[in-house]
Amino acid sequence: MAVYDTLADWEAGHAIAHLRNGASHREPGGFDVVTVGLTREPVVTMGGVRLVPDIPVADLGPADSRMLILPGAATWDADPARLAPFARKARAFLAAGAPVAAICGATAGLAREGLLDDRDHTSAADGYLAATGYAGAEHYREEDAVTDGNLTTAGPTAPVAFAREILDRLDTHEPEVLDAWYRLFATGDASAYAEFAAAGHSARDGEQGH
Repeated sequence: MAVYDTLADWEAGHAIAHLRNGASHREPGGFDVVTVGLTREPVVTMGGVRLVPDIPVADLGPADSRMLILPGAATWDADPARLAPFARKARAFLAAGAPVAAICGATAGLAREGLLDDRDHTSAADGYLAATGYAGAEHYREEDAVTDGNLTTAGPTAPVAFAREILDRLDTHEPEVLDAWYRLFATGDASAYAEFAAAGHSARDGEQGH
């Protein structure tokens, strides 16, 4: 997961917590979540949380990664050139057939890189991406989250849908279990808890561990 100053704390939380701690039929012990910064210097999120990246973006390669997750951040719009290395890295991932997931401002970074010109996608709003001058407006979809091949995009108000697409792409659960998880966390559907628990999970899975 990419980390940078002004990162929107809530946008990747559901996804990474569940990848790290949630039970998975593919990775019973969970996935390792590695934070990637421009450098190894600490960054401060939108919520004021100080993070120290595990590795610099220059050391990141698709061959060693299951997916690249790009959260939103005010910096994507305030200083696009500063975060452009992450968009270029996303291009390298997609070229190698490795998945990329971007939410909110990160979608604008991908748009500027030309990665949304010929892929179905979504974001905060169609006008938000249009302001980047990109050429992919005909592929914009008014949905919470969209996956087209190896690229997942989502808007800032859909962190649970974003997580669902990520978990689905990494095949962490059987489809019916993932559907129950989504209904539980997205809508508070009480009936979904019974289905989720029947699969050996608790309502805290994905938030605080098994």
